Parts: sequence; C-alpha cells; structure tokens
Amino acid sequence: MTAPRARETAAGATVARTRAQAKVNLLLRVLGREESGYHQLETLFCRLELGDDVMVRTNVRGRSLDCAGDAVPAGGLGPVERNLAWRAAVAYADATGWPNAWAIEIDKRVPVGGGLGGGSADAGAVLRCLNALSPAPLDDGVLLQLAAPLGADVPFLTGETPLALAWGRGERMLAVPGLPSRVVTLACFAFGVATPDAYRWLDDARSSAASAAPTASMLDLEHLATWNGIGRLAHNDFESVVAPRFSPIAETLASWRDSNALRDDSSSFVMLAGSGSTVFAVADQAIPTPDAKVERQVRTLATRTATRVVGVEVSG
Repeated sequence: MTAPRARETAAGATVARTRAQAKVNLLLRVLGREESGYHQLETLFCRLELGDDVMVRTNVRGRSLDCAGDAVPAGGLGPVERNLAWRAAVAYADATGWPNAWAIEIDKRVPVGGGLGGGSADAGAVLRCLNALSPAPLDDGVLLQLAAPLGADVPFLTGETPLALAWGRGERMLAVPGLPSRVVTLACFAFGVATPDAYRWLDDARSSAASAAPTASMLDLEHLATWNGIGRLAHNDFESVVAPRFSPIAETLASWRDSNALRDDSSSFVMLAGSGSTVFAVADQAIPTPDAKVERQVRTLATRTATRVVGVEVSG
C-alpha cells in the first residue's frame, strides 16, 4: 500500500485542506511483545466517512495549532508538543528542512480517546497536506516512514486506501479491495480507556492463564471480499479485558448484539473500537440508542464506512 504524494503541486500554493477520516479495526489481534515493550499487531483497518476538517497554512510566521469543534473535551487536548498533528508537522520539517513555519487548524468531529484514531487521522492529514504543499514532495515510501513512529494507526491514515490489512506496528500493509458502504453506529462514552492500561490488562490476563501470545494468522483474502466474510472474522482481543472493567461498554455490546437489526444478519457485527471506549456496529441500518441503563452515559453517532479517501485541496 502506498501513501498519497502530491504529484502536481500548485505553484505558489500555501494552504491545504482535507478530511482526517476516522477508522475502526474490523479485526484486531495483539501478538507478541517486543523487548522494547511494543506489541506486534495484526489488524484490518477500515476508514469511516466521519472525520475532522484539517487545514494547514505555510505562509505564516511562527508555528501554531488551533483545535475547535464539538469533539474537543472541556479541558482541551493537552500540551501542543504531545499532539499528534503537531508532532507530524515537526517530523516533516525535521526530515525535509521545510517548512520553517506553519499554522494548523483542526475542526474536531471525531470523539477523543474512543479508539477511533482521530488524533492519528489528524497526523496523517497534516503529513498529506504538507506533502501536497511542498516544493519537493516526498516519495510515498518516505512519507510512510515518517508516519510509522507516530503510532500504529498513522501509516494507514496517511495512505490512500479505505481498507487495509496491517501487521507489526502498523507499518506493513496490504491494501484490500473496497466494499460497498455500510452504516456504522457509534456508541461514544464520556470516559476513555488508556491504551497502555488495555495492553497491560491483556498481558496480565495471558500471564495468569499461562497462555502464549498468538502469532499472525493465515488470513484467507476471499473472506475479506464480502461483508459476510468480514463478519465471520470480526474480533478484537482487547474486548475480553476492557468490557468487564466498564459496565456501560459490556451492556452496550450485549444490548446491540441482541438487537433485532443484527440478530439474524451474519454480515452485521458489533465490536469494541481499538482499545476502547467506543462500541460500534456495522449493519445495513442504524442501531437504536442503548437501553436506559447506559443511555445517559453515551452519545450515539451514525456514519458509514468510507469507499474513498478524501483528497487534499491546495490553494494560494
């Protein structure tokens, strides 16, 4: 799989815009842990239509990042130096010597801390925007090399395919032919799940059960050619350790799996998104709001799986 590269940079262009599309993992297996502490992954990434709007300007003085929108938490997003979009811009500038200054503006619509890859999508969008504006765009492979250290989701979200298998730390990818768009219902909770905690819980569970970490499987690509096939493969290793610790997650998973909209449809399924906390359903129709036990703790959003990656628009 390759990342997008600006093959025709508009002369004098100083502004780039795009949609930083969220993702879900339709398959997420956590494999062996490296000596460095990182875990190897095997996953099937799927982009969503839901995304943040990202704009990058290079005709400015200094460096700035501004985030607004309904998805920004009341306490903000924390120090700018830890923001993935900022880190992506720094990585690009360090690698190429350009630009010296930038202004990044993000209108956040992807819920934060829910396992939907919003921060990673913003980072991928910034890399794509800078590459579209650059007087000397990077080759596809080099852009992916910049994306990989930023996080396991960032290479995919810097790429130009809506569906891809990935291994390792997300840097080894295989594009999968796209599928017809389907409705995705998101149950977004006010709380998040810290990814390091989720990994620790999984490691502890495997250690106490004296079970070895799984190895990469032999996936039959024919199973990925239809939603029925993906429905049979859909699985998230984190669910077994995250759901028992958060009753709203466990109750939503159980309620939606028992929904009439899903019960008799083998091509529909309900999963935890990433390491949580969002729960999502893929089906032909939106899923009703969770039952009264959890409805006050959850915000339900409807989107769709993406059939394309939104391109970068550049202007003067």
